[in-house]
This record gives sequence, structure tokens and C-alpha cells, in this order.
Amino acid sequence: MRRPSRAVSPCCFPRNRPASGAPGKRRPKRFLTGISDSMRRALIIAPNWIGDALMAQPLFALIKRLHPRIVLDAVAPAWVAPVLARMPEIREIHSTDLGHGKLQLWQRWQLASDLRDAGYDAAYVLPNSLKSALVPWLAGIPLRIGYTGESRYMLLNVRHPNPPRGERAPMVAHYAALAYAPGAKLPADLPPPRLEIDLNEPVRVSHRFNLDTRVPLIAFCPGAEYGPAKRWPPEHFAALARMIGQSFPYTQIVALGSPKDSTVAQAIADRAPNVRNLCGQTSLSEACALITRASAVVTNDSGLMHVASALRRPLVALYGSTDPRHTPPLSELAKVQWLHLECSPCFARECPLGHLNCLRELSAEQVFGDLRGMLIANR
Repeated sequence: MRRPSRAVSPCCFPRNRPASGAPGKRRPKRFLTGISDSMRRALIIAPNWIGDALMAQPLFALIKRLHPRIVLDAVAPAWVAPVLARMPEIREIHSTDLGHGKLQLWQRWQLASDLRDAGYDAAYVLPNSLKSALVPWLAGIPLRIGYTGESRYMLLNVRHPNPPRGERAPMVAHYAALAYAPGAKLPADLPPPRLEIDLNEPVRVSHRFNLDTRVPLIAFCPGAEYGPAKRWPPEHFAALARMIGQSFPYTQIVALGSPKDSTVAQAIADRAPNVRNLCGQTSLSEACALITRASAVVTNDSGLMHVASALRRPLVALYGSTDPRHTPPLSELAKVQWLHLECSPCFARECPLGHLNCLRELSAEQVFGDLRGMLIANR
């Protein structure tokens, strides 16, 4: 069992600063060419999104491959921590309540104070913000590795150039590059994201929500934290549920997601009585457990899509404003539905044209065509 981080305590600013500009006494062994072979302990500043955290796991596996004796800990938002806790590469998680997009300088300083004596040799700063680079810099961690941008150049000392969004490698490769010196070539065999789960947990969670473990389970993930331009319309989900009910009557369908997704999930359940709305009723860990026993998952491009992929469940992934070439579900069991209209991908949170045709024109019949084969194979 990984330990939660201990409570942070107030602190004062350090009196001595080395020439490198970082608080503390230790200096990095290499500034530009990569990571010392003697590195024994490193800190991951994790992404703020569940999907991004999963796409970062190949980086963690590469670090462990390059440094077999290294210990990896992570700083992560509370809503991401349950996913990191299922990654075998991560030992300890410092869960925070730092809000996305908020500076919260005093809280970051307190966290840095708590980490200062932990003896980290390096920090991998995965978010692109200046705020995310502050904690390892304030904690005096010698090597601070990340992509440049948002005026944080001086907070990092192993700096990877950050290409414009349209020129970036797929997100998994983008993160994985941080395991090597800037500009180094990546190996062809990047490990895919994988999560560990207690085999008894899906049964326990199913019983808690009165789900019959003898009946095949189908999971709908109708939400997307990023915005409505990534959400397949609820009437399409409902039409799909009715098709499932007609062709596969001996099934259970549950809608999974956060409390923010409950309204759209209820709109689905109101149109399709065979759908049970569990959005906001499960924890993230419980949602992971239910996905583990799902015969198939139908999901928007969301964090739960990447969870289903990492748990190696058959899934149909629905893309609208985003690009599956950049953030795909990394599993051979995944099918992607993307119309790739002239206006897509736009990467907008809301459709700038007001019609959302990239998802509205993706029919339930098209999705059922992929889903049907999965359900037959898992009978």
C-alpha cells in the first residue's frame, strides 16, 4: 500500500542559494546532457488530467528501465492520485488540493518545504505551466527536467524545446522524451500504459452497487472534463443503449463519470431505461474496478477512455474536436470512431461553429457496428 504524503507544514525561505538559481545546497551533476547514472530518487510532477497521467506512464517505465534502482514518487492532484496509485512504477504519492490554473503560491511553498529534505536527485515536470515548475525549484531538487515555455526557463535546467501544438509528437512520445537528453531519439518499443488492480475489487464494487456479476457489463463514459465539444450527444448514447437492449438483452449498462457528468448521464437514462446512471456515485477507484469487468466500454475522448485502454478492455472511442492521432487509446482492443470533418480537429472546448457535426453526424449505428463484434467475442 502506497503511503499518502504527510501533512505539509509552514516554512521560511532558504537563506542560501547556489549559482544555479535553485534553493538548497545540492547542484546537478549534468545540466544539459541528461541524467546522472547515479540517480536514485526522482519526483514526478504529474499532469492535472487523468488521461494525460496515463499517457505519461510510459515515461515512468522508461525511467525505471534506464535506472533500475531508482525510486519514483509523484506530486499529483487528488483527482489524479487514484490512477497513479495503480501504476507499479510509482512508490509514494503526494496528493495535493492545488486547483487547476491557480497559483496558490503559499501552498506550493509549503509543499516544497515538505519535499526539501526527501533527497530527490531529479524532478520531471510534466505540465507545461510555470506554476508546476515552482515546487521542485523551491524544494532545491538538483535536476529539473521539462519542456520550456510559460517563462519558466530559469526554473528548469534540463530543458527540452517545446514545439508548437500542431508539430508535437503524440502525447505518449512527447512525455517519454523526457527520459532522455534533449534531442535524443526515442526507442521504437515504448511500453503502453498499464494499470494494476486487485482481482477481488471488481466483485466487491459490483456488489456495493447491486450489479449482478453473472451478467455482462457494458460501461458508457459520456463525460469529458475538457468541454462539450468532446461529448457524443446523449440521444446518441440512448439510441445505442436501445440497440444493445434489443440485440443483447442479457446485459447491464452503467454510465460512469464524475458528478459533473451526472446530468448528461441522466439524460441518457431517461431515454433508455436499461442504462443506470452511476456518474458521481462511484469514486475514481470504483469506476476503474467496474471498467475492469466490463465486456465493452463506449467512451468519449476522456480520462476514463485511457483508463479502459490501460486496463485492456474492449472499447469504442468517440472523437470530435480532438485528434486520435495525438491522444489515441493505446490498446489493440480499441476501435476509434472519428469522422475527421473539414473543421476537425479544432481542439476547442465548445464547437466554434455551433453545430457539433463532428459528433452529431456520428450515428449510433456506426458505433454499434464496432460494439457488436466486441460483445459477441466476449459472450
